[in-house]
Amino acid sequence: MLSAFVNTFKIVELRQRILFTFGLIFICRLIAAVPLPGVNAVAIRDFITAQGGAEGGLFGIMNLFSGGALLQCSIGTLGIMPYISASIILQLMTAVIPHLEKLAREGDVGRQKITQYTRYLTVIICAVQGAAMAIALQGGGYFGLPASVVRIPGVGFVLLTMMALVAGSLLLMWIGEQMTDRGIGNGISIIITVNIVSSMPMAVKTLIDKLSPVDGVAEIGVFHLALLIALIFFVTLGVVAMTQAQQKIPVQFAKRMVGRKMMQGGTSHLPLRVNYSGVMPIIFASAILGIFPMIGSKIPWQAAREWANTFPMSFWYMFFFGVMILFFSYFWVATQFNPIQIADDLKRRGGYVPGIRPGTPTAEFLDRTMTRLTLAGAVFLTAIAVMPSIMTSQFQIPWIVASFFGGTSLLIIVGVMLDTMRQIESHLLMRHYDGFLKKGKIKSGR
Repeated sequence: MLSAFVNTFKIVELRQRILFTFGLIFICRLIAAVPLPGVNAVAIRDFITAQGGAEGGLFGIMNLFSGGALLQCSIGTLGIMPYISASIILQLMTAVIPHLEKLAREGDVGRQKITQYTRYLTVIICAVQGAAMAIALQGGGYFGLPASVVRIPGVGFVLLTMMALVAGSLLLMWIGEQMTDRGIGNGISIIITVNIVSSMPMAVKTLIDKLSPVDGVAEIGVFHLALLIALIFFVTLGVVAMTQAQQKIPVQFAKRMVGRKMMQGGTSHLPLRVNYSGVMPIIFASAILGIFPMIGSKIPWQAAREWANTFPMSFWYMFFFGVMILFFSYFWVATQFNPIQIADDLKRRGGYVPGIRPGTPTAEFLDRTMTRLTLAGAVFLTAIAVMPSIMTSQFQIPWIVASFFGGTSLLIIVGVMLDTMRQIESHLLMRHYDGFLKKGKIKSGR
């Protein structure tokens, strides 16, 4: 593997792409550190921490995906989330709007048009969220914020904050697209991964503080540290296995005439991913459940506020969290996986599943198979998602440390790293270099 890393810098094109990607990552971290004009970032940080921003929930997700920009109150506070929200909205609308569905089938031209719509919708979402955040900052005591957050309130502050937040998000969106085109890996996903990994030094520092003895007694012993290392190893191994797990449906193609040439048939496979929905169910469930503690904290009753503080780590939160993950897993598959279209494409190309008649029976077979695979993937997602909450509530592990043992963070990091490694692997094998995987080595390449 070390020789494969060395070989990545021997290929001029691959080296340029990797260095270009690192340069854009550096710019992204600068954006997360530039503060908003006219805002007291220290007061914002204290307020969000007091509201449980570092303990999951909606504030936790926003701060996680923005790489700590929310706590810093920087121009990158909105991060790349508006672009992701716009992409998800258009993906869901593609299944119900005939015009978007037609564009999705037109190849590169249609995808470029959908990308253009996504950018327009991103601007709208950024403007709405930026204006809402500016008004919330300026609202002061009504939202629970200290009065000293905004130094010079007024219409000018709202417009300036909105423009700064929109500019920061659009700049990150542009950087992500440039990273995809001229760098290595998927730019948007890499930006999210870097933002998540940026909190790892703080997690390591927190863990070291727990290991350091106070009055001769340490909160975490060496035995507990060994258990944590073993746990993160096996959890990561399970996430990698489930991310790549798929069921291959055999497909037989018959001989057919193309012009004057007889095309040979053969056997191929239709891969169905076990975790088809990826990390989206966890994001949806976390965002929805994170709203209720925010509403409860605004109710002027002591019982409601106490419930808002204890609910994110309670049994009922994890129960509803798991139920919503199961629901959104099936919801995402139902909107994105179209067995009827797949069956029609196979029939048009002369393909069929052995033992299953083409057309409607094939679509029903694919639907049944995907339903069973989705159940396995949803149960796995639920177990991974609730693990950080269990570690925090039952074993008193700090949230910033527990978040790397499961949940959204680990799933995104593993998925993006595997995708980036596959792209680097393809560059190496194309230049007749040994890749990272043993099965990808070319024995007669030299």
